[in-house]
Amino acid sequence: MKLPSIAVGFFLASHQASGFSTNLLSSSSITKQSSTSSLNVFSVSGSTGTGEGWIDPSAPVNSAASLKKTLDEALKGSTFKKRISILGSTGSIGTQTLDIVDACPDNFVVDALSAGNNAKLMADQVMKYSPKVASLSTPEAAAELKTLLKERGCTNMPEIVHGAEGIVEAATVGSADTVVTGIVGAAGLLPTIEAIKLGKDIALANKETLISGGPVINPLVEKHGINMLPADSEHSAIFQCLQGVPPGGLRRVILTASGGAFRDFSKDELFKMCEEDPRAVQKKATTHPNWDMGAKITLDSATMMNKGLEVIEAHYLFGASYDDIDIVIHPQSIVHSMVETQDTSCIAQLGWADMRLPIVYSVSWPHRLKMPYKPLNLAEIGSLTFKAPDTEKYPCIALAYEAGKKGGTMTAVLNAANEAANEMFREDVGLGFLDIPKLIEGAMEAHKEDFKVDDVTLDDILNCDAWAREYVAENTKNVVKAPILST
Repeated sequence: MKLPSIAVGFFLASHQASGFSTNLLSSSSITKQSSTSSLNVFSVSGSTGTGEGWIDPSAPVNSAASLKKTLDEALKGSTFKKRISILGSTGSIGTQTLDIVDACPDNFVVDALSAGNNAKLMADQVMKYSPKVASLSTPEAAAELKTLLKERGCTNMPEIVHGAEGIVEAATVGSADTVVTGIVGAAGLLPTIEAIKLGKDIALANKETLISGGPVINPLVEKHGINMLPADSEHSAIFQCLQGVPPGGLRRVILTASGGAFRDFSKDELFKMCEEDPRAVQKKATTHPNWDMGAKITLDSATMMNKGLEVIEAHYLFGASYDDIDIVIHPQSIVHSMVETQDTSCIAQLGWADMRLPIVYSVSWPHRLKMPYKPLNLAEIGSLTFKAPDTEKYPCIALAYEAGKKGGTMTAVLNAANEAANEMFREDVGLGFLDIPKLIEGAMEAHKEDFKVDDVTLDDILNCDAWAREYVAENTKNVVKAPILST
C-alpha cells in the first residue's frame, strides 16, 4: 500500500523549520486597533499575524481571563489542599502521582482510584490512601480486591465498583477537585467528560481525550470553566513556558521528541531490519531509550505516532494552528518542548526525564512545590542536540498532521486505528512494524466516505472509534501481505 504524496510532501514544505531556526517564519505579529478606543489591544497569535487556523485553547493560556485566573490562584499560596481522583492508579502515571502524594501529604488527599485487573496492587493502594471509591476493570478483579481488603483487616472499606461505569464513578466522586486521567486509550474519554460536567479540573495524561474528543471536549471546557492541565512531559513544558505570555504573544509551538527506539537507524537500515529480522524489531520497538513508560506509548514513540498525536493534542490544548506546531528530535530528552513568541524569542522548559515533574505541575498549578528530586545539572549533561525528523522513516507523523488538518472525526479514526494496530503488533499476530502506518492510512482513506467535521457528537466519536478498530482487525491479513511502504 502506497502512502499518499501528502504524507511527505506537505510535511517537508511546512515543517523543515523545526528547531531553533527563527528566520524561516518572517511574518510579524500585528496589533489591532479597537473601533471604540485608541488603546492597543492584544496582538494575534501565530506566525502569519492573521490567527488563521487557531482556535480557543482548552488549557488556561493565551487569554486575559487565563492570566487573571493564574495570578489569582498563585496568590493563594502553596498551602493548598487538593482532593484527587486517579484513573489508572496502578499504571505508570498513577503510581508516579501517588509518589507525589507521598512527597506532599499536606497538599493532596486521594478520594478515588481506578485501575485494570491488578487487585493486589490496588489493595496496597487502598490500605495506604483510604479512597472513597476503588474501581477495577472486571467483576472478578473487584471481588478479589474485596477479599484482599477483608483479609488485611481494612477498617475503612471503599465503595468497590468495576467496568466502564466504575471508572466514571471514580472520576465523578463528589469530593474530588481534580481528576488525573492516567488510563490509556479512548476509555478515558467518557469519564473525563462526566468529570468536566461536574466542574472538576483535569490533569490530562490521556492523549486520546483531546485527540479523539477535541471537538466535543473543548466546548465543554469553556462551558463549565474548568482547567485542563497537561500532565505529559511535552505539553506540560509548553504550558509552563506560556505562563505569563500575554494573549497573542505565542507565535509557534515546538514539540521535542526523543526519536524513539530507532532514532539512530537510517531509513534504509530500519526497513532492512524489518525485512530480515522482524523479531529484533519487535523487541527493540517496545523498549524506550530514555523514558520508563507503558508498552503502548513506548511503541508509539518508536513509530513516532506519539509525536503526531501530541501535535493534535497541542492544537486543542493551546489553540495553535497546525502550521504553527513543529517537531524537532532531541535525543537527550532534557528540553521537553519550547514556544516561540512574537518577538522570536524561544522559551524552553528543561528537566531530567522524570514523568513526576509534569505530573506535579498538573496537580499543583500554578504553584511550585518543593520536591525531593535531583536538580538539573547542565554541566553533567555536557551537550544538547537537535535535528529534524525523517518523515520517510516515520510516516505516522505526516498521517497525524493530515488527520489534524481535516479535523472532525478524522482524528478519532487515526487514533483508534493506531491503538488497534499498536496492540496487534505487541500481541505478536504477525503484524510488522511497517504495517502499522499502512493500516492507519487505509482506515483514514476509507473513512473519507463518512467523514464528519461539523456538529460532531460523542456518539460520532465513539462510533468512529469502534469502526476504525474493526477496520484494522479485518484488514490486518491483507496489509501484512502488502509491500514495504514506498517512498
